Amino acid sequence: MEKKEHIKGSLLPLSWLYGIVVSARNKLFDWNIFKHQSYPQISIICVGNLTVGGTGKTPHIEYLIELLMPKYKVAVLSRGYKRQTAGFILANQQSGYSEIGDEPFQIKRKFPDVLVAVDKDRQDGIEKLLQLPESEKPEVILLDDGFQHRWVKPSYSIVLSDYNRPVYEDKLLPAGGLRESLNGLVRTNIVLVTKCPKEMKPIDMRIASNSFRLFPYQSLMFTSMSYGQLIPLDKNNKEELDLPALVGKEILLVTGIAAPEPLLKKLNEYSTKITHIAFPDHHNFTEYDIETITDQFSELTENKGIIVMTEKDAVRLSSFKNLPEDIMPFIYYIPIKVVFLNEEEQIQFNKKILNHVRKNTRNGQLHQE
Repeated sequence: MEKKEHIKGSLLPLSWLYGIVVSARNKLFDWNIFKHQSYPQISIICVGNLTVGGTGKTPHIEYLIELLMPKYKVAVLSRGYKRQTAGFILANQQSGYSEIGDEPFQIKRKFPDVLVAVDKDRQDGIEKLLQLPESEKPEVILLDDGFQHRWVKPSYSIVLSDYNRPVYEDKLLPAGGLRESLNGLVRTNIVLVTKCPKEMKPIDMRIASNSFRLFPYQSLMFTSMSYGQLIPLDKNNKEELDLPALVGKEILLVTGIAAPEPLLKKLNEYSTKITHIAFPDHHNFTEYDIETITDQFSELTENKGIIVMTEKDAVRLSSFKNLPEDIMPFIYYIPIKVVFLNEEEQIQFNKKILNHVRKNTRNGQLHQE
């Protein structure tokens, strides 16, 4: 397993102080001095991580939506990071990404029948969802990035860990990327190692299994990302491209995500002529950014260039008014889906989630009676 050299040694004393604060806060919750709220009448599945961004929460939430939607009314509750609004908002078809955030906007666009809500105060968000009319009220809430939001006690927790940045080799903020130590994993039911290579070596799986130090009641599983066809940003262009169509093309890769390395590695399988413009995670594009993209694209070989983005970045760029017509036909985004490395693990995962929701839904109905 590849180890990333991202730890800032000079900041380790600050990480030590940060760790004391986080540990004390967690103890106050563990000792019930800080009161968390539980909701026995509904399944609340938390999808979170120990690190700051980049583990693939959105595609895993989309996986859960596709798993649960056929049987249950599903809601997704997110903070709505970097949105330009405040308070609780229940998304509708007219909601824009600046109103609810790029990831909730992407989910609502792909799954229009799913309830998508944003609220920094997760307790408030859950309670408002539960106050909806009976015909609209969700049966399960997917709590996006709520693992450290301990004021809410989920009924089930899934923690994601990026294969390319093992949490057991990381340090606490600000020297590293950890929000809390590995001790926090005691609160989770399943750890998913994400973004794994399709042919992950058994030795790497054993290293991970030993390093996480999970309890017998917890599960460790491994997922990878499957890249779909390139979809044109221009709605007038209906022609999708298979990844092999990139062979022989110069690629301008534009990303505003926390960890673009796996996508860059994937594109390198098809082209060695890649120029990468990397913006910060959740970056809001500006006029200057569009000029930069246009200028960089104009330097590529004529008629052989293509602009590739992630789906999340395309969501933000598509809301930008008056994109230059000379680059619009060449902009494509690439959707990703979660794939389990082991079919048996996928069956186990699906069974655990469905059994939990089925049991909680039955208990919730009894509780209401």
